Amino acid sequence: MNNKKVKVEEVKPTIDSKYIQQHLANERTYLAWIRTAIAIIGVGFLVTNLHFNMKATLSPIGDFLANMIGIASVALGIITIIMATVVYLIKITTINTQTFTASKKYIITLSIFIIVIAILFGSYFLVV
Repeated sequence: MNNKKVKVEEVKPTIDSKYIQQHLANERTYLAWIRTAIAIIGVGFLVTNLHFNMKATLSPIGDFLANMIGIASVALGIITIIMATVVYLIKITTINTQTFTASKKYIITLSIFIIVIAILFGSYFLVV
C-alpha cells in the first residue's frame, strides 16, 4: 500500500465569490423573469384554447384578435426569456467590476409589449 499524503490544492476565491449576495439576488431576479415569461406564454395558449372552443361564435375581428393575442403572448414570452438572459449576463460583469446600473431600457421595452397585449385583450373582450 502506498501511504503517500495527497497534497490538497489551495482553493482560491473567485471574483464572483466576493459579491455572493449580489450574484444570488441576480439569479433570483433572472428566475422571476423566466417564471413571468412562462406565465405570458401560458396566457397565449389559454387564449388560443378558448378561441378554438368559441370559434363558431366569434366574429372575424374576434377571430383575428384571438390569433394575435396568442401569437403576441408567445412571442413576448420568448423575447422576455432572451432579454432576461442578456440582462443576467450583463449584470454578472457589472457586479464584479462594481459598475452596476439599473437596466431601465429593458424594463420599459417589456412594459410596452405587455401594454400592447393588454390592449389586444381589452379589444378582444369588447368584440366578443
